[in-house]
Amino acid sequence: PRQAPKVSSILRVCAAGQGQGPIRPQLASPCSCIAPVCRCSRCSLAGSLRRSPCCLPQSAKCLFSIFPTLFAGRRLIQERMPQTPTFPAVFDSSGYNGNLYQSKEDTSDKLYYHENNLLSGSLEALIQHLVPSIDYYPDRTFIFTFLLSSRLFIHPHELMAKVCHLCVEQRRIKEPGIDKARIRKNAPKILQLLTEWTETFPYDFRDERMMRNLKELTQRIASSDEVYRKNIQQIIQNLLRKLAALRQYEELLARINAQATDRLTVLKTKPQSIQRDIITVCNDPYTLAQQLTHIELDRLTYIGPEEFVQALVQKDPIDNDKSSYGDRRKTHNLEAYVEWFNRLSYLVATEICMPVKKKHRARIIEYFIDVARECFNIGNFNSLMAIISGMNMSPVSRLKKTWAKVKTAKFDILEHQMDPSSNFYNYRTALRGAAQRSLTAHSNREKIVIPFCSLFIKDIYFINEGCANRLPNGHVNFEKFWELAKQVMEIMTWKQVECPFERDRKILQYLLTAPVFSEDALYFASYESEGPENHTEKDRWKTLRSSLLGRV
Repeated sequence: PRQAPKVSSILRVCAAGQGQGPIRPQLASPCSCIAPVCRCSRCSLAGSLRRSPCCLPQSAKCLFSIFPTLFAGRRLIQERMPQTPTFPAVFDSSGYNGNLYQSKEDTSDKLYYHENNLLSGSLEALIQHLVPSIDYYPDRTFIFTFLLSSRLFIHPHELMAKVCHLCVEQRRIKEPGIDKARIRKNAPKILQLLTEWTETFPYDFRDERMMRNLKELTQRIASSDEVYRKNIQQIIQNLLRKLAALRQYEELLARINAQATDRLTVLKTKPQSIQRDIITVCNDPYTLAQQLTHIELDRLTYIGPEEFVQALVQKDPIDNDKSSYGDRRKTHNLEAYVEWFNRLSYLVATEICMPVKKKHRARIIEYFIDVARECFNIGNFNSLMAIISGMNMSPVSRLKKTWAKVKTAKFDILEHQMDPSSNFYNYRTALRGAAQRSLTAHSNREKIVIPFCSLFIKDIYFINEGCANRLPNGHVNFEKFWELAKQVMEIMTWKQVECPFERDRKILQYLLTAPVFSEDALYFASYESEGPENHTEKDRWKTLRSSLLGRV
């Protein structure tokens, strides 16, 4: 029998096979076996999404998942203001609830309604519909939906400029019979709109042009109405706090990535110095599932709702200005979440392939099965799928002698729950159950719902791809955007849950910075543990030995 190599030599070789820096996420297009579909009545496509079994991820490579906390409408001053209901209330079972507010009458043909629901309109008419007037304020569903999807047609800073222009023009009305007191009543509505924008889409204001327009408009209001100065200061201060928190989060991610790189360097030179596995750090699967939930909610928290739409836009649809839509910061937090999913999948595979003895590998597989089950019970479906994905990677699944020692009954149940057939019917049923539990929960523990991010993004993708943005008459297809907003709104609600579990910094540090093997390194470790079984595997093993060891 072939002599088993020493653990330190495998670690050194596998570490040498790593690329430079951490795994980079690939925001790849979803697989072609899902048919593009939209429930929009104006769309020619119909039916339900269909997915074939090939979509069960065999690796974490192609996987992709949203935040700023949303605040309920608040009174800016003592005058009566339109009350904005909480987000779960503004969408009924069919989508947009058009009866929440009494909207202004639209006498032109620029906006099209059906049964009191806005279905389409010209871009200019929709912008005008966004701007409040003396006796009108847009409902919150429209504000969120338009600010979310308008970036498919117009840059946020250009939209902000148009809104500011319309607001200023309204305050200059000199028509007879309209006194200054009535005009002044429009100021709190404008401030309410700005509050909605800055609280729900604060990352838009990282653009200096956005911030400049915001300050110019609020200064105009404050100069003519001193009573609003305190409210304006509050809007600006809240926005600056959000942006400061985002900068701190990005700096933290940079430090974590640097630590992971440093540990990888140590692994290459002194593998025995960090020769630990996950069980030595945390031997309780439930505790590890709790810490994974901490990381998931932390990452979700900083994803802006607009990042889902920005991820669909590869370049500026108007003037091909790559510096705007191509700015990586537009989807930076979403990409960081994708990177975390990839890292967890590769970490699971690394932990399984690293031990030399079969019984140790089998023990780690059973450990991760228990962790995955606890993630399912918590409602953390994203970590659950990442773990399953890691165990389904080819370097792990080929370890037949190791799997023969594993009790796989629990793993089979988990795979059944995440079975991709019938468009992930089992998973979607479980997700609905978790969502219902969250609605009636009395504790944060029962409120946790963390969806499988890749599938969520693919649903958004095909709503976007399956229906045109514009109708034949040139109108914006707003019925489609109600559907987009409804999808995004759901996860926005789930993100607001505060994680109830106690943090364990040692475990979190390991999960975030422990070295992970590249795909080649995983294959090499797998072949060293259980030799190649066919000519293809033998050829690959020789190639890997040649490239990683420098010899044939």
